[in-house]
Amino acid sequence: MASERNRQWYFQRAAKYDLLSQYFKYIDPAQHIAYYYKHLHCLNQAFQIMRTQNQQPSVMAQKGQQAKVRIFHGSPDAGQVDIYVDGTRILKDFHYKEASGYASLPAGKHQIDIYRAGNMVSTLLSRKIIAAAGKAYTIAAAGIASKLKLVILEDHHEVPAGETKVRFAHLSADAPAVDIAVKNRDVVFPNIAFRQASKYLALTPMTVDLEARISGTPNVALSIPRMQFQADQAYTLLAVGSVANEPVLEAILIPD
Repeated sequence: MASERNRQWYFQRAAKYDLLSQYFKYIDPAQHIAYYYKHLHCLNQAFQIMRTQNQQPSVMAQKGQQAKVRIFHGSPDAGQVDIYVDGTRILKDFHYKEASGYASLPAGKHQIDIYRAGNMVSTLLSRKIIAAAGKAYTIAAAGIASKLKLVILEDHHEVPAGETKVRFAHLSADAPAVDIAVKNRDVVFPNIAFRQASKYLALTPMTVDLEARISGTPNVALSIPRMQFQADQAYTLLAVGSVANEPVLEAILIPD
């Protein structure tokens, strides 16, 4: 849409003028003020377009065709990040291993941009996603910052009364494919490689010791003790970190 392209253009120009304004702040006050006013003008134009779009929602949005999306930061060396959806910042100073709450988005295509916190000069990642109406997603940033990837998981929150369920997602770029098993016992999720995820496994509510084994071997890559799966709740178990570097490989359990 032309209005969307215009909004993106104004946001990009605003960021450029803000940088120039900061550069001239102490060496040329006149230039500083001139670029600052250009920055404000572009921001005002972008937000005016956003207000117009919000006042004229798409037919799908009018019919309640929404998706739910949350973000997980799984990049061990990216530091804090700012995350933008369709040119609007939705998360600021977002920390490694942090999961956001769910946000509603109109069904359809959306642009995801990830920057180091406070830096809009160059993206760590820029990608389009498609969100289907009535679906819920976990969008995980995975791998090292220089090769950042998105892992998109479709979430299923429904759990039979009194039961629980869990799935496993592999977000460690330098870890081998793994089997997730009950400690010293059977494998429950076999051969999950980087950026892959298992299906959900239905369970009786329990506390259990798990372990990640190098796929097809008895060699334990990571112990995952005392995992608590409560009734009427779905979970995602994520492997993050690094085998060779800091921060170390670990497992994060988040409720869906």
